[in-house]
Amino acid sequence: MNGFHDEHPLKVVLLDIDGTLLDSNDAHTLCWIEVLRRHGHALSYERVRPLIGMGGDKVLPELTGLAADSPEGKQIAEDRARLFHDEFLADLRPTPRARAMVERIHECGLRPVVATSATGEEVQALLRQAEVDDLFDTAADSDDAARSKPDSDIVHAALAKAGASPEEAVMVGDTPYDVQAARKAGVPSVALRCGGWWDDDELAGADAIYQDPAQLLDLWDRSPLAPRRDLTRMRS
Repeated sequence: MNGFHDEHPLKVVLLDIDGTLLDSNDAHTLCWIEVLRRHGHALSYERVRPLIGMGGDKVLPELTGLAADSPEGKQIAEDRARLFHDEFLADLRPTPRARAMVERIHECGLRPVVATSATGEEVQALLRQAEVDDLFDTAADSDDAARSKPDSDIVHAALAKAGASPEEAVMVGDTPYDVQAARKAGVPSVALRCGGWWDDDELAGADAIYQDPAQLLDLWDRSPLAPRRDLTRMRS
C-alpha cells in the first residue's frame, strides 16, 4: 500500500477477535496442547504458540499431520472447542480499551465487522467475553470460508457481508496471518502487538503497528482509521 485516497472513503473496519479484542491467544495455545496430549500428541508451547491466529483447519495438520475433516480431526476439534469454552473462556479479559475502540469506530460513522478464524459457534461467546457483543451486527467466521487465515477467504466474506470493496475497508488484527489475509484481499491493515509472540518484523506487512487498542485510540487521528488524506505507511 502506497497510500489512501479520497475517492475511496473508509466505510468498514474488519476486526479479528482473539488477541485483538480479547486476550486469548495463550489460552488457545494451552487448550490445543492439552487436547492434543489427550489424543496422544505431546507438543511444546513453543511449537503451538506461533500458529495461533490460523484456523483449526490449518493448525491441526501442521501439528499432527491429521486432516481436519478426518474422524480424529473432527473429534479433536470438538474436544478443543468444549475445553476452551468450559475451562478457559470465563477467565479471559478484553485487550486494553477494546470496547472504546469499537465505540470510536461507530462514532466515526464506520461499520465494525468481525473477520475471524473462529467458528460461528464460538464468535458470540468470544464477543461477549470481550464485552463488545452489542457493538457488532455482522460477522464472517470460518464457517463462511473454504480456507482460513492467512488465506483471504474470511476477509472476502466479511467484505461481501458488509457490502464494501477492499478500498473501503481496513483490517485490524494481531497476527501475521491477519496481515497476510488482508493483503491478499487488497485491504490495508493495522496490526496490534497485544496478541503477543510476534515482533514488528513479523508484522511488517501492516500499514501501521500499535501496541494495543488503547494506543490506537491515542493516535487515532494519524492512523489508517482516520479520514483518508493521502496517509502513508506509519509505525508507532
